[in-house]
Amino acid sequence: MGQGQEVHARKACQDVNDACMYWLMIVVHCMNKVMADHFTLYVASGGWALLQNCHLGLEFMEELLETVTTAETMHDSFRVWITTEPNEFFSITLLQSSIKFTNDPPKGFVLNQLEVSNLPMWKPILYSVAFLHTAVQERRKFGPLGWNIPYEFNSADFTASVEFVERHLDDCGPRKDVSWVTVRYMLAEVQYGGRVTDDYDKRLLQCFARVWFSKKMFDPLFCFYTGYKVPVCKTVDEYIECIQSLPTADSPQALGLHPNADITYQTNTSAEVLETITNIQPKESGGGSGATRESIVYSMAEDMLEKLPPNYVPHEVKARLLKMGALNPMNIFLRQEVDRMQRIIGVVRISLTDLKLAIDGTIIMSENLRDALDNIFDARVPNLWRKVSWDSSTLGFWYTELLERNKQFHSWVFEGRPKAFWMTGFFNPQVNLHNKVLKQAQEEITASPTEGVYVYGLYLEGASWDRKNVHLIESSPKVLFTPLPVIHMFAINSTAPMDPKLYICPIYKKPRRTDLNYIQQWCCIPSSHQTTGSCVESPCYATSNNKIVKTRDESIKPKHL
Repeated sequence: MGQGQEVHARKACQDVNDACMYWLMIVVHCMNKVMADHFTLYVASGGWALLQNCHLGLEFMEELLETVTTAETMHDSFRVWITTEPNEFFSITLLQSSIKFTNDPPKGFVLNQLEVSNLPMWKPILYSVAFLHTAVQERRKFGPLGWNIPYEFNSADFTASVEFVERHLDDCGPRKDVSWVTVRYMLAEVQYGGRVTDDYDKRLLQCFARVWFSKKMFDPLFCFYTGYKVPVCKTVDEYIECIQSLPTADSPQALGLHPNADITYQTNTSAEVLETITNIQPKESGGGSGATRESIVYSMAEDMLEKLPPNYVPHEVKARLLKMGALNPMNIFLRQEVDRMQRIIGVVRISLTDLKLAIDGTIIMSENLRDALDNIFDARVPNLWRKVSWDSSTLGFWYTELLERNKQFHSWVFEGRPKAFWMTGFFNPQVNLHNKVLKQAQEEITASPTEGVYVYGLYLEGASWDRKNVHLIESSPKVLFTPLPVIHMFAINSTAPMDPKLYICPIYKKPRRTDLNYIQQWCCIPSSHQTTGSCVESPCYATSNNKIVKTRDESIKPKHL
C-alpha cells in the first residue's frame, strides 16, 4: 500500500458495521500482518475484498490460501477478487480453488503488439497484421462508432491470419510478388471478415485492408497514422523498444476515427459507471425526514398523467382518414402509426394509474409496477414501456419524444398532411427513396413538394455538413452531432450504377446501429479532400480513387438520443 494509506484502511475497517456489506480496495505492494489480520476479520464478517496487482505480493497469496482453506467459520457473503499479471510463481492451488477465472486481453497498441512482435519473419506484413488485429479490437471500446456490432475478435483470428501469410509467402517464393488482392480478401472477407455480419462494418474492414495492405506498406514514408509507422528493425529487442515508444494513450485517429470519438468513449464509460452505481443503490425507502421514493414517484406519475395526450377516438380517426382517402398509401401508413401510438398511450396511462393506486396501498404492487417505480425514480424507461415503444437514454427524452410523436400524428389526422415530416418520429420509417439535401430549415418550408416528401430532425454523427456547398466536411472539434437541413426524398426508376463520387451514409432511428434501427441509405457528396500518402487520417470523407480517409464512424442520427 502507498505511504499513509494503511491508516485510512485501518480506520475504514473500524467504521464498518457487521450488518452491512462493504468493499475494500487494496493495492498489494507489501502485505503486512496488519492487513492480514484485517482480512481474517472480513472472512468472518462477510466482507468483499478486491486484491489488485497480486503478482507484487506472492508471499501473501500463500498466506491468503491458508487463511481461506483453514478458516473455522466463514461468512456466506464473504467474497474475494484477485487481479494479477501472468507470473510463473503464482500459486496454482489458489487459482484452481477459485470459483471463476478470466484472462482479459491486453489493451492498447503497446500491450497488444508486444505479444506478437517476437516472430522473426515477414516483418512488415506481420507487423501490419498485428496492427490490424489491435485496431479491430480497440475500436470496440468506441461502441457504434467503432463497430455497429461488438464482434468477438480474438487471438485465433490473428493466429489464422499469420498462418495464411506464412503459407502465402512460401507459395510466392523469392521470384513471385505477393498477391495483395488475395491477402486483402483473406483478411477482410475470411479471417476477420468471417465474423462480420453488418454490411457497413464489412465496408470498414475492407477499407483497412485496401489502405494498409499493398506495395506501399514497404515505402519508408508509409504510416498507419502520424507516429505509427512500420518499424525497420533487426532484433526482437529493437521491435519491443519501438513498440514501447508508441504513445501510451492511443489517439482515435490511429484507428481511423475523429478525435471527437474519444469524447463519446469517455461519456459512455462514465454513463456505465453511473448506471452501475444506480443499480446497486438500496431500493427501500430511507428513514430520514426527506421525501420518500414512493412520494417522489407518485408526484412524477401525476405530472406525466397530466401531460399525457388523450386517447384517439376510433370513429373520429376513421372518419378523418376516409375524408383524406382511406386507400391512399400514406393514409394507410398513418393509420398503422396511430394504432401503435394509441397502444403506447394506453399502456402508459394504465401503468401510471395503477402505480399511484399501488403506492396508496389500494392494489398490490406487482412486478411490473415495482419495475416502473424503480425505473421512474432513476429517470429510466420502465421495461413494459420500452417493450411496446422505443429505446431512449432517459425517461425525460422518452416522454418528450412520446409527446412530439403524438403531436405529429394528431396534426396529420385532424389538420391535414404536414409540409415536412419528422422522419425518426415514425415507428416504421423504412423506405427506399432517392434523396436531395436542401438548404432550407424546417421553418422555411412553406409547401409540400410535388413529388416525394420533405423530412427533418436528422443529425450527422462523425461528420459535419457544409450548407453553402452542400457536401460533407470534417467534424468541428468537440461537436459530436450536426443538425442536417431538410431533405427531399423521392423515388426514381433507374437501373444505372450509383455515381462513385457519392458517399453512402446509413440512417438510423437511434444511436444503436442495428438492423432494428436501420432506416435507409443516404447518398451525399463528400468533400474534395484527398488522402496524403497512405495514412488513414481525418474520418470525414470518402474519395472516388479508393484512397480512404473516412472509415465509417459517420451516420445520421435521430432528433432524440
